[in-house]
Amino acid sequence: MNREDMLARLIAQAEDTGGDLVTMRAVVEEASELGAARVLTRMGLDDATAHGDLAELRELLRAWRDAKRSAWKAVIEWTVRGILALLLFAIAMRLGAGEIFR
Repeated sequence: MNREDMLARLIAQAEDTGGDLVTMRAVVEEASELGAARVLTRMGLDDATAHGDLAELRELLRAWRDAKRSAWKAVIEWTVRGILALLLFAIAMRLGAGEIFR
């Protein structure tokens, strides 16, 4: 018996018995399992390699986040270095280092 048949039988049982708590919980559980299975099938994650695919995607996402963090860190470092170099250049000009090049 597949999940769809099980769900249909549980719904019929709930109609016959007036829907006691145990039957209703079973209906909800079976409907949830069936819905989850359908979503996984639609996403293409219902085969034996799905777990490995998800693990690989997580690793790829982690690498992307690390690369993005490193890129921002490098941008900030180079910006600070540029500002410090301009500040040093301005101080040197104020102290008269510009006259050396004349």
